[in-house]
Amino acid sequence: MNKKNYIFTSESVSEGHPDKVADIISDSVLDLYLSNFSESRVACETLVTTNTVIIAGEVRGPEIKNSEIENLIRNKIKEIGYEQEGFHWKDLKFTNLLHSQSQDIAVGVDATGNKDEGAGDQGIMFGYACTETEDLMPAPISYSHKILKLLAEARKSGKEKLLGPDSKSQFSVVYKNGKPVNVSSIVVSTQHDKNADQEQIREIVKPYILKVIPKDWMCEDKNLYVNPTGRFVIGGPDGDAGLTGRKIIVDTYGGAAPHGGGAFSGKDPTKVDRSAAYVARYLAKNVVAAGVSEKCLIQLSYAIGVSQPLSIYIDLFDGDENKEKKVQDAIIKNFNLSPRGIRELLKLNKPIYSKTASYGHFGRKPENDGSFSWEKLDQVSYFKNKI
Repeated sequence: MNKKNYIFTSESVSEGHPDKVADIISDSVLDLYLSNFSESRVACETLVTTNTVIIAGEVRGPEIKNSEIENLIRNKIKEIGYEQEGFHWKDLKFTNLLHSQSQDIAVGVDATGNKDEGAGDQGIMFGYACTETEDLMPAPISYSHKILKLLAEARKSGKEKLLGPDSKSQFSVVYKNGKPVNVSSIVVSTQHDKNADQEQIREIVKPYILKVIPKDWMCEDKNLYVNPTGRFVIGGPDGDAGLTGRKIIVDTYGGAAPHGGGAFSGKDPTKVDRSAAYVARYLAKNVVAAGVSEKCLIQLSYAIGVSQPLSIYIDLFDGDENKEKKVQDAIIKNFNLSPRGIRELLKLNKPIYSKTASYGHFGRKPENDGSFSWEKLDQVSYFKNKI
């Protein structure tokens, strides 16, 4: 984006949004297989609707009883907070349509003889970082995630008993000379108790917004929209069906950077849709943290069954092509971007994925269990020395 003065908007959805319920289920199934065998191959899709959960897709790994998968999913839905007439963790109907992975795919992906492990599919993946926030994420998506995460924590703790699991947010951020300076409008829609009114929910939500955005950035009161339809009692999968992989812009950069088109959730890390997007973010974040540029975009491309990326594209947004070539050379020299190389670098063969499925895959803090390893800043010195 070359404009200097503009308003940019991003949205987020909570863990109780039907599409996110589906993402969480798919990633929980993935985690279950990885916890039993770290080399499991999983591509799990989920459909949720009124008191119904259906999973389908391909797996290669240990035999896991249907009852174990079902209990896991019911517990995840309970954890999200669904105990409603139209979607209840105890009462819903569960159908498991998972089957064995295609041998044609396995032949392309597996390492054999002198052939290294290949990418699980063709495709393009992007990573992005910028200096707009402390987590090196674009401001609109960062604030959109954080407000919903705070509201979910308050709901689950029992502090805000009138709130329900399903919610959405949207922040419009004003940029001057390319820098975010304030918020022009905010939309928060949250499911609520049938006895609560719009004004009550507004009074609950507003203090959490003020915790999220910088001081003095709050929009005019007339531009704060809380439950603009006035009522949001029926929500979640009872209000609208949900599918895995329908919130890919929410999952990444809120539209502030390109997206290759592939979803993340339910896919094991041999699928470069997921692992290459993670490593591209990792590299871009370390480049920006090293002070090489204020923004960095990295694109990687792959072919199914081929180990190394077909292309690496770098954009530092400052017109310095020589510096971009140095970044590209530094990446090629020091990082193995094959599926196996990415998994080993970021230690991705762990059951770490269900927590990534809501509030964004990026801009999070690395955790002790290995989750969000792609957010580590452990290559800053390398890029400082090389660029």
